[in-house]
Amino acid sequence: MKIAIITVAGVSSRFNQGVAEDNVILKAIYYDGRQEDTLLYHMVSRFSFVDRIIVVGGFQFDRLSQYVERFLPDAIKRKITLVYNDHFEDYSSGYSLHLGVSEAFKTDPSEIEDIFFAEGDLDVDDEAVSKIAQSEKTVLTYNNELIQSNKAVVLYLDEERKYKYAFNTQHGPLMISGPFYSIYNSGQIWKFHDAFRLSKANDLFCKDDLQNETNLCIVRHYLSDLDETEIELIGFDKWCNCNTRDDYMTIRKGWEEA
Repeated sequence: MKIAIITVAGVSSRFNQGVAEDNVILKAIYYDGRQEDTLLYHMVSRFSFVDRIIVVGGFQFDRLSQYVERFLPDAIKRKITLVYNDHFEDYSSGYSLHLGVSEAFKTDPSEIEDIFFAEGDLDVDDEAVSKIAQSEKTVLTYNNELIQSNKAVVLYLDEERKYKYAFNTQHGPLMISGPFYSIYNSGQIWKFHDAFRLSKANDLFCKDDLQNETNLCIVRHYLSDLDETEIELIGFDKWCNCNTRDDYMTIRKGWEEA
């Protein structure tokens, strides 16, 4: 069994900045034009090859549920499980991933082949997702944007040849503690090829600071003793992290031209 987890719980504050209160909306289901032109629709369509799709929501959860019910194709809708994050306002992103992984493991881990995880505010190229799906290893992704500390999640290979991440939740300067062999701008989509290892990482997350840890905490636990040869890096030719409505319009133009 293959399972995809997509997290869309956040309050979309930057996306709704300066917008009248009655126009505030969950970023993942916003559309200007066709109802299919949403980040969520395109992301679940890219992962339509999996057996289950777990969507973790929070902010405007009722509107998210209505969108899934009304506008997603039946073939995809049948695969979707919606999970509510009741701490979407006061916990960090790690809790959403924790809830998604916990839901995934309602399926026996011995029956799970791969678990994919994608942040729900991304637009990426289909070809890279296909490569991720076909890989026989755990996959870490990267994009080709300039690494800037105020918005990038950094992926690097340290002196012990272990993959690590660096991110500043306050969007200030980044610190990498030690030498490294290579450095990338994370693509923020992962494939976990070892379900039992992910289950253990999720359990370890429960012993950390649930309120403040980002989703990178679970990823870090998963990678902690994983050999470099067990990991494949895959890059995106097209990648956009949608933070604002201007970002959305740029993404929508790409959909129209595709």
